[in-house]
Amino acid sequence: MTSDTLRIAMLSVHSCPVGRVGSKDTGGMSVYIRELARELGRRGHHVDIYTRAHDPAEAAIVEIGDNARIIHLQAGEVEPVDKLVVYSHLEAFASALEDFRERSGLRYDVIHSHYWLSGWVGRKIQRRWNVPHVIMFHTLGAIKNAIGVGDTEPALRIMAERELASDCKRIIAATEREKQDLSRYYDAPPDKISVIPCGVNLDLFQRIDKETARRHLGFNGNKIILFVGRIEPLKGLDKLLTALPAVGNGQKPRLVVVGGDERSQSEVERLRKLSRSLRIQDSVTFRGIEEQERLPLYYSAADVCVIPSYYESFGLVALESLACGTPIVATRVGCIDSVIRQGQNGCMVEDNAPACLADSIAGLLDRQGNGSESADSIRASVNGYSWANIAEAIVPVYSEILKEYK
Repeated sequence: MTSDTLRIAMLSVHSCPVGRVGSKDTGGMSVYIRELARELGRRGHHVDIYTRAHDPAEAAIVEIGDNARIIHLQAGEVEPVDKLVVYSHLEAFASALEDFRERSGLRYDVIHSHYWLSGWVGRKIQRRWNVPHVIMFHTLGAIKNAIGVGDTEPALRIMAERELASDCKRIIAATEREKQDLSRYYDAPPDKISVIPCGVNLDLFQRIDKETARRHLGFNGNKIILFVGRIEPLKGLDKLLTALPAVGNGQKPRLVVVGGDERSQSEVERLRKLSRSLRIQDSVTFRGIEEQERLPLYYSAADVCVIPSYYESFGLVALESLACGTPIVATRVGCIDSVIRQGQNGCMVEDNAPACLADSIAGLLDRQGNGSESADSIRASVNGYSWANIAEAIVPVYSEILKEYK
């Protein structure tokens, strides 16, 4: 190791970065952690990602790239549990982490926590290790409660996020909007917040010939509207279903929904019931979870990808779709106002009212093949979001806080 090489302890207590993306507690955050760790490892830094053991079949240590690995620590029963249950195991997790570190003779330069549960652990071990603690919240409980859709976030989370925003050395926010929200809801000092976007794997997410992709997936020649993500009320999928019958001009597109595991079945059943009440059940396909490697097929097969969310901290799906050359319709959440070129690589709507979604979707479907922007041009709009660029921006933040800390 050289003097410029860093040893980074990343914490993702409640969600394993190699879990199935699209399940209840595994989404963009897991992709972010995995891809960033791999890119940092390629640059010679050493990254250990600590997460709670949740599957007896999973190896204790999983190598995910050069100098990057995931370490599963036992804290409670080795099984999937709800996020709030994980809170009761945080003390045991912190102890297991310290035991592993001491047995292995490891020393770290920086702790980088992801989500408030990990932040709790990061704050505790930071005091013991005497190294700077960086946190990325990914979502904020105060925002979710302000929106009022889905489950109410507990006061415990709000209090923890406020304390972490005050105590940590640096906060990484994915957007300027998140930076403003951190200051507004948690009084986080603006000069403590570094705004660095999320990235997209441009090698994986590439355009595939549309007809080839559709043959692989078993779709016919109908227009395809795509939704990718966790199945939960905050994602606004019910609004998209309600919009589907109003997509005009005699178009009868198929809505393909990718995401949702066994713990999402009650929400999936609610959405199926809504589809039946709207008499569109024959035009809606719930595909469940798909492996990341297959997602480019779906993005390439689709005519438009829709993000009808009430809230996204960033919105990786937008980057993935655009990288595959497929335009998006999205609410003004996360990164959307930074990546959308209105009417060119997609459309941004002010809210997820079904009429607004339907008009924008119909407009994009009408324009395709009618002088609309090419798939190559749409992909070019996210070329700056490679993980190499994101790592390039984060390493100086680590280096800066290390200088301040010493």
